[in-house]
Amino acid sequence: MESLISTRMPYSKIRQMMDAATKIEESGTHLIHLEIGRPDFNTPDNIIQAAIDALKAGKVHYTANAGIIELRKVIAQKYLSRHRLAYDPATEVLVTNGVAEAIYLAIRSLLNPGDQVLIPNPTWINYEIVPLTGFIEPVSYSLNEGNGFAPDVDELERLVTPRTRMLVLVNPSNPTGKLLSLDQLHNLANFAKKHNLIVASDEVYEDIVYAPAEFNSIATLPDMQNRTVILNGFSKSYSMTGWRIGYAIGKREFINPMLRLHQYALTSVNSFAQWGAVEALEGTQEPLKMMLAEFTRRKDFIYDRISHIDGLSCSKPEGAFYLFINVKGLGLSGHEAADILLKEYGVVTVPGESFGSQGAGYLRISYASSMEDLIEAGNKFEQFAQTYKK
Repeated sequence: MESLISTRMPYSKIRQMMDAATKIEESGTHLIHLEIGRPDFNTPDNIIQAAIDALKAGKVHYTANAGIIELRKVIAQKYLSRHRLAYDPATEVLVTNGVAEAIYLAIRSLLNPGDQVLIPNPTWINYEIVPLTGFIEPVSYSLNEGNGFAPDVDELERLVTPRTRMLVLVNPSNPTGKLLSLDQLHNLANFAKKHNLIVASDEVYEDIVYAPAEFNSIATLPDMQNRTVILNGFSKSYSMTGWRIGYAIGKREFINPMLRLHQYALTSVNSFAQWGAVEALEGTQEPLKMMLAEFTRRKDFIYDRISHIDGLSCSKPEGAFYLFINVKGLGLSGHEAADILLKEYGVVTVPGESFGSQGAGYLRISYASSMEDLIEAGNKFEQFAQTYKK
């Protein structure tokens, strides 16, 4: 008898592309990696030193299930000072094993079998897969390029049913780079209140936003803090992907069941890594500013380069570090384009279909790569388009 896992849970296409690239590289072939969704900078020195100091001080044991109180306090202070949102660090902040665990806990702890959750399409694939592990139904709402990759509330109204319990937002978006405007957030907030929905707001890219765009959390809107659980972390802002430090923040009625599941699944997050995260928020923010400036430079270059290639098109990112490239003008699917680029041009990308059906005919590339690689990749994309243009 096959299990749900073996029949309905695919391997991550991102990881499959990485594995395929590794096999090619074993033969000595040089590849340009644009598939990996992580900053290509090292973790700032002050954060590394804080973790080393914690190790030397013997902070190597179990912590409270919810995380060290020092980290929960600085997270709560961040939201108070930056967003004017007050949370009790003792009961309304949970430190998780990256945002991935926060996603899992929010869906599995706050929803029941048979419930429905509205998820963006395209989106980070965890949102489509995690509900299946709890016999919860993911219901996709479309993010279309013609609509600026923004949710359509009229479509949401058509999709909502008496079983709908949660609305997922990923803001800024992975994979599209779209940032929700304040007007769009107000419309989504009104929809959530009308249908009494929990909002799970994934805000892990909130610090990687390009001027003049500005980030706003839906939790800051009237009557939304008490129905929103924010999912965030340190991976992107502080280049700490391998540290696995994320968090969920929301009212006690949300965090308490998430903590209950977390304590049995994971016990607690790495102790000394949590002290590094304290320093990330309390220490200098100059490395983040420098990283954002470099991402801005790369974004401007690769957007301009790709958008001027006949047969390809893309929307200018407002946040995160991804370009969602439309390859439909070449008559190719995203899978076909990614396979050709890897095998014939040595460029590793991710097919848009990996992020949902609405990603068909797109590629996601990460410009968290060196400018030299981006320049070379731009040339290869042009050669690719010239060869396959119908």
